[in-house]
Amino acid sequence: MDVLTENFSTYGDGFLGTVELTVYASLLALALGFLMASFRAAPVGSFRVFGTVWVTVLRNTPLTLLFFAVMLGLPRFGIVLPFRLFAVLALGCYTSAFVCEALRSGINTVPLGQGEAARSLGMTFGQTLGNVILPQAFRSVIPPIGSTLIALAKNSAIAGAFSVTELLGTYKTLSELGYNIIWTFVWIAVGYLIITLAISALFHFLESRWGVAR
Repeated sequence: MDVLTENFSTYGDGFLGTVELTVYASLLALALGFLMASFRAAPVGSFRVFGTVWVTVLRNTPLTLLFFAVMLGLPRFGIVLPFRLFAVLALGCYTSAFVCEALRSGINTVPLGQGEAARSLGMTFGQTLGNVILPQAFRSVIPPIGSTLIALAKNSAIAGAFSVTELLGTYKTLSELGYNIIWTFVWIAVGYLIITLAISALFHFLESRWGVAR
C-alpha cells in the first residue's frame, strides 16, 4: 500500500489523464465511426470509396505507427497542437474504423424492406439512415462498440511514450524513485480495471435498456 499512499497524487494524475484520453477519443471515435458507416452505406460511390479506404488503412495500420504519423507528421504541415490532442486524434481515428465496422454489421441486420419503405414515403437517404436504419442498427451493436471502447482505454497506454500524462507512464517516475516495480504495476492494473469496468457497466446498462432482446 505504501506505493499507492505515498504517490497518490502521481497515480491520480495518471488515472485522470487516462480517463480524459478515453472520454475524448471515444467521442471522436463514435462520431467518425457513425460518419464512416454512413459513407459506406451511401448511394454515392465516392463516399463509399472514401469510407472503405478509411477503414482499410486504419484497421491495418499499427496504432504505434499511427501515433508517430500524427505526432511527427502533422507538425511538418504546420499543424502544431498539444501532445494530448495529438494522442486523442490518433486514438479516435484508429478506433473509429472499428466502430464503423461494428455499426455497419448492425446496418446489415436491418431488413432491406425498411429502407425501401422509407424511400417510398419520400424520405431522403439521410432521413432514412438517421430515422430508420441507424437507430435499429445501434441497438444490435451496443456490446461490440462497448468492447471496442474498452480496447481504446487500454490502447491509451501508448500515449505515455509520447510525453502524454496517463496511467501506465507513472511507472517511470515511481521506478526512478526506487519503488517496487511489481507493486507499481499492480496499482496501475487496478486503475485500468476500474476504467474498463466502468465502461463495461455503462454499456451493460445501455444494452439492458435499448439492446435487442435475445
